Amino acid sequence: MSTHSTLRVGILVFDGVEELDAVGPWEVLASWARDSPLHPDVLTFSADGGGVRCAKGLSIVPDTSAADVGPLTVLVHPGGRGTRSLVVHEAHLAWVRAMRARTPLMTSVCTGALVYAAAGLLAGRPATTHHSQLDALVTADPSVLVDAEARFVDDGDVITSAGVCAGIDMALHLVARLESADAARRVARDIEHAGTSRH
Repeated sequence: MSTHSTLRVGILVFDGVEELDAVGPWEVLASWARDSPLHPDVLTFSADGGGVRCAKGLSIVPDTSAADVGPLTVLVHPGGRGTRSLVVHEAHLAWVRAMRARTPLMTSVCTGALVYAAAGLLAGRPATTHHSQLDALVTADPSVLVDAEARFVDDGDVITSAGVCAGIDMALHLVARLESADAARRVARDIEHAGTSRH
């Protein structure tokens, strides 16, 4: 019998992931988990459980592998240079679709949205990504309703966020959604994030 919390957030890491896309949300969510009465589990994972080298050279050793991560409440799919290969990697896109079928809330940071679009998750839905990749989002799926102004777009069971630092805003929004606005404000104070409520 697992001792894990029923509220579990998994942050995917991969070679070429943009550092802050992954570590920014992790910082917010791990800070939240430390004091939350909900006792959420926040973990990182890679495809095979092995370490990854991020876009600017930081190495991350994740907690586990995609095969062993178990059920998640929230998946965070970051962006970065590494998504260029993932958007055309059929096995990865199939994995994203499988996760979509069993994960209540799918979220992305930056070009993680391109992967979601390529996997068909954003068809006919509002979404955003890094400002330099908005055209690429349309190319990935012309039916996406691109929001060029938002820091993040919450469409219920899918949340996409703009580039890099916007992932922190999205993660604070997640805390507000999963627990409360007060909890999100507490975390923002803890990490000294001035933030923005624009969405």
